[in-house]
Amino acid sequence: MDLACTVPSSSSSSSSVSSIDTSHDCDSPRGGDADHELLHAGVSVSVSSSSSSASIQRILGLIRSEDPDSRLFAAGEIRRLTKTSHRCRRHFSQAVEPLVSMLTLLDSPESHHEAALLALLNLAVKYEKNKVSIVEAGALEPIMNFLQSNRPTLQEYASASLLTLSASATNKPIIGANGVIPLLVKVIKHGSPQAKADAVMALSNLSTLSTNLTTILATKPLSPILNLLKTSKKSSKTSEKCCSLIESLMVSNEEARTGLVSDEGGVLAVVEVLENGSLQAKEHAVGVLLTLCQSDRSKYREPILREGVIPGLLELTVQGTSKSRTKAQRLLCLLRDSDSSRSEVQPDTIENIVSSLISHIDGDDQSGKAKKMLAEMVQVSMEKSLRHLQERASTLVRP
Repeated sequence: MDLACTVPSSSSSSSSVSSIDTSHDCDSPRGGDADHELLHAGVSVSVSSSSSSASIQRILGLIRSEDPDSRLFAAGEIRRLTKTSHRCRRHFSQAVEPLVSMLTLLDSPESHHEAALLALLNLAVKYEKNKVSIVEAGALEPIMNFLQSNRPTLQEYASASLLTLSASATNKPIIGANGVIPLLVKVIKHGSPQAKADAVMALSNLSTLSTNLTTILATKPLSPILNLLKTSKKSSKTSEKCCSLIESLMVSNEEARTGLVSDEGGVLAVVEVLENGSLQAKEHAVGVLLTLCQSDRSKYREPILREGVIPGLLELTVQGTSKSRTKAQRLLCLLRDSDSSRSEVQPDTIENIVSSLISHIDGDDQSGKAKKMLAEMVQVSMEKSLRHLQERASTLVRP
């Protein structure tokens, strides 16, 4: 339940800007389009009171003031009150334009820009109308300037802002058409770890639009994305979004496919996500390898097998998402030592295919691990079949 917005007296105000929380929340403005934006966890808003409406109007008056200190105080209060409250984001929608105006004042202290950015960021989280209003008010140009700042904190806040704003389907074509994509790729190359993580997620959000994907491909982003993937924890959201982007790049771009294989450790990094990533990340990782192998089996089969992919694929066939299981089975079929073009594999033949693959694996460690995984896969399959029979039996005996 949202709490009404109230503010303390001006004597308790603080103009300091604390560091942002880097947890993330899903936002799907296009249904199945799993976009991600930054969610800032903060102090709970004050309890409801009869003066809340007057307090809101007082803050809105201050943010429109000509006095810089008054605007700074108001931006801090808006940021604080909108951290966790959807209702406050709605009440303070009128603050969007004056906050964007604060971003455009180039002679203002950096602390004023940071306060305005963070207030806008909290206003936009999980609130589509504010996302659109912020872009319409002209926030992209100053945010793009901050994205190129030599000050890491300001660059991080700008990356976080674009991550949130790019979760809006309405904003995606506008952001893509305004030259943001090359700047995000530069951040992935040279930014701080936090800025890189937010930039790759913003790029992933934008890539779901075909025109944006074309622009992304033109920036040749594969190498920096792979470098980020190699250095990221494979179970992280960053790795998931890196694999999502790589999968999109692989579909229609042979240069990207060749680049993945020729990059030292590139295929291995994807295999590591397939083994240790989140369920969604594993789905993207197996999608990358399947797309690679389907495009030219004779060219890409050996580089994939060389990185010890079989154990991870075996696990996916029984423990992955529905899409992951299907993709893993198709990839296993393509990796077997056969020229068959058959892309589908029947459940009762998967063990034979894997056994054939294991016989061609170099090294006792990988072969032994694969055999163990195969035995476990068969065991899990038998257990599932037994449970299914038991469920059917119990249904038949019911009166």
